Amino acid sequence: MTVESVRPAAPEAPESSIPPLAGGGIPGLGHGWKLVRDPLGFLAQLRDHGDVVRLKLGPKTVYAVTTPALTGALALSPDYEIGGPLWESLEGLLGKHGVATANGPLHRRQRRTIQPAFRADIIHEYASVMEEEARAFADRWASGKPVDCTSESFRVAVRIAARCLLRGQFMDERAERLSIALTTVFRGMYQRMVIPAGPLYRLPLPANRKFDRALADLHLLVDEIIAERRASGQKPDDLLTALLEAKDDDGEPITEQEVHDQVVAILTPGSETIASTIMWLLDVLTAHPEQAAKVSAEVESVAGDRPVAFGDVRKLTHTNNVVVEAMRLRPAVWILTRRAVTETELGGYRIPAGADIVYSPYAIQRDPRSYERHLDFDPDRWLPERSKDLPKYAMRPFSVGNRKCPSDHFSMAQLTLITATVAARWRFEQVAGSNDATRVGITLRPHDLVLRPGQSARGTGTAARAHGVG
Repeated sequence: MTVESVRPAAPEAPESSIPPLAGGGIPGLGHGWKLVRDPLGFLAQLRDHGDVVRLKLGPKTVYAVTTPALTGALALSPDYEIGGPLWESLEGLLGKHGVATANGPLHRRQRRTIQPAFRADIIHEYASVMEEEARAFADRWASGKPVDCTSESFRVAVRIAARCLLRGQFMDERAERLSIALTTVFRGMYQRMVIPAGPLYRLPLPANRKFDRALADLHLLVDEIIAERRASGQKPDDLLTALLEAKDDDGEPITEQEVHDQVVAILTPGSETIASTIMWLLDVLTAHPEQAAKVSAEVESVAGDRPVAFGDVRKLTHTNNVVVEAMRLRPAVWILTRRAVTETELGGYRIPAGADIVYSPYAIQRDPRSYERHLDFDPDRWLPERSKDLPKYAMRPFSVGNRKCPSDHFSMAQLTLITATVAARWRFEQVAGSNDATRVGITLRPHDLVLRPGQSARGTGTAARAHGVG
């Protein structure tokens, strides 16, 4: 899918053309307290106040964009770059030299380095890994035994990323370390984003020490991966080799710090967002058994008696629509920020140079102005005859423009394959103590989803055939 580049016209706006201020701010914290107490509810109601709304985060004024059209204009215009509270908080995790946080020529060079690993024709080379990991994910479940969906979702997401993109034998112990570290790190970074109390986060408080330990372990894990590759002397045709052999604009090898930051940017945000989406898909299959049955039936119609394979993904149209609808209602990336590089105009309002702009895919994708029965889980809304009437940019889970996620096809392939594999094998119910309420951090995921699987009729036969029985 291609999106045309547009630079929105920026007619001069009068000095008084200032967006309305959202209500409910308090001295000192502004609207930060609402973004801590009920961020999703707060952002979802901002459109009632206007297409562009002013917020106060501590002493800072931030501009919130609330319509699909303006989020598209924001993403496609060169007048805005990666910046603002979200990216400043993420620099502590991703560094300043990774593709996720870089701007300008550095970002363009990094995109050129990593893009070949995500070309549509290259993704087919990852087929066997995705199939093995999807089946192993389903195999680790046992009928009647509760499953911690958080750790299992992280495990499969990290193993696929590592085995496909870094060609690493990523042990489960490391996946567990990454899962634990990311849970702590992303929660702490969200707090630092909405309540900018910098000096307080350097105090030796228990929460700060826990955050610092988790962040240190995360970076240590990345250093281990890079050191092992260098020591092995191996140069497989993968993303890590491309990074270790990449040159800067002067023809010199890129710095060790840039290699480190790029690996962090590949492993952590991708694994976090994919794992969060897998958790929501498991929740969907549990809450909507009729959809699980439809996915299972589709798998049987496409794959017959054999296990579902990577080559089947394009034919699994309903399964794909289930994935898209889950991402609409529960987007892992629910808030994004940009920074104005020059004084400009957006939605008829003057945006000063250096201003931070925030928008919420969660609010955009649940807006009743765009979607009929906007809170219903309805995969059929993505059938071509229905989706054609949706407003442009009302659903862009991988963004658009030069910040479009390079791994969109890679991500959709693994999500569709995992959903199909699991739904064809298992039916689920939540166990006592499971909590599928939304946990808000840098990403959205269930608080503590614990499911008890029971084999479907098709799953019994398919599992036996996958293991050479029958």
